Amino acid sequence: MELNELRPAAGAVRDRKRIGRGTGSGHGKTATKGHKGQKARSGGSVKPGFEGGQMPMQRRLPKRGFTPLSKKVYAVVNVGQLDMFEAGSNVDVDALIAAGLIKSAKDGIKILADGELTKSLTVKAHKFSGKAKEKIVSAGGSAEEIAL
Repeated sequence: MELNELRPAAGAVRDRKRIGRGTGSGHGKTATKGHKGQKARSGGSVKPGFEGGQMPMQRRLPKRGFTPLSKKVYAVVNVGQLDMFEAGSNVDVDALIAAGLIKSAKDGIKILADGELTKSLTVKAHKFSGKAKEKIVSAGGSAEEIAL
């Protein structure tokens, strides 16, 4: 097979609709635009969100809240997910990425307490919830906070 022999699948390509080219085409006269009105005129259309002069929805509703510039977005890992590591291993940012539990560290990693941990692990993360730290220590491991 050569590049010049490639063809689209049968029925995949259609001719474009030629409107306004006489009554014989079936799309003559008003050229599928109906009769009169703003949308039938040349260059005529309304901008998105325009409601005919009525106060638009985005201006009727009140503004609320704000987005803080200093907000930190932590990658979250639950204690139950850490059970996949071998007993006695070090669980850090690189290990979590390699295991596929997180895609990137974003602004840091936070360990939460959902699930059970049955192995002794050394977990290094940026933040821990209180219960998560308890579960890791009660399983015989240690929870070390690392700086951002």
